Amino acid sequence: MTTSRLSVRLSRLLNMIPYFIANPGISAADAAADLGVTTKQLMSDLNQLWMCGLPGYGPGDLIDLSFSEESIEVTFSAGIDRPLRLTSTEATALLVALRSIVEMPGMVDPTAAHAAIAKIESAISGGTPRLADDSQATPVEAPGVATVRSALARQHALRIIYYSASRDVVSERVVDPIRIVLVDDNSYLQGWCREAEGVRLFRFDRIEAATELAEAARPPSHAATEAAASLDLFQDDPAVPLARLRIRGDYGWVLDQYPMHRLAVHPDGSLEATMRFATLDWMARLLLGFGSGVTVLGPPELIAAVRERSNAALAVYRDAGLEELE
Repeated sequence: MTTSRLSVRLSRLLNMIPYFIANPGISAADAAADLGVTTKQLMSDLNQLWMCGLPGYGPGDLIDLSFSEESIEVTFSAGIDRPLRLTSTEATALLVALRSIVEMPGMVDPTAAHAAIAKIESAISGGTPRLADDSQATPVEAPGVATVRSALARQHALRIIYYSASRDVVSERVVDPIRIVLVDDNSYLQGWCREAEGVRLFRFDRIEAATELAEAARPPSHAATEAAASLDLFQDDPAVPLARLRIRGDYGWVLDQYPMHRLAVHPDGSLEATMRFATLDWMARLLLGFGSGVTVLGPPELIAAVRERSNAALAVYRDAGLEELE
């Protein structure tokens, strides 16, 4: 959470110098409203910014500001207002990152991201910015994703229809959005779920529909602390059941697809791993789908659930006269 706050503040500080150069003499109240912070936070940022600058950090190196609550003006920018010049390697890395993140639902506005990509490409080639052609059309953002981003920006509550993979159910919830996060190559809405009365992560590709409500989002004061903890999707919570599994060597790919923690590798190439799960029913169904590739070692109730489902499936085959398929 501390790292997140520092990142947000750094972005704000980097934007302040060009902003105040473009708006000389603006009042603290007006600037705070434009930048989305309180006047108190703005003045704190200005005091921080006043001590930043180029290496050397003597007179003529540090950023210099003349500021009060009535008027703010940059008297020396230390070069931070100059356009950034990227090397070809830096530009290529930035393009790769932009193209990757634009494919993650909810992380950025696709139109803005593609405009940035076009500008960087034109800067590399020395040409003028080009619009995306038919072969590189800007992807259309799903309506639900756009709704979530809008609600977050406007600090409004959301009503969502959500598929929970851990419980295999679809439910309707009212959520107070907190932020959008990227975890293990998937984008999530992090918000206060009023039904569960706790912070939850909602994967974007499982939000089936979203409606922005007119009411303001109102997560409780302690939600920020919960939000930091919930970023670890599969934290080692002793209250959540833990499965112990033996995975055949040629099924090692499941460790990349599911939140498993590898414990050991056996001489025959098989792996021993653990995985936390929400319900016995869901975990049993998951494991049966792996067939003989994954064997349950514990806990006993999970072994019993898998055995019961296996026996029920075999009974269906026997009743249908398909014993040879066993």
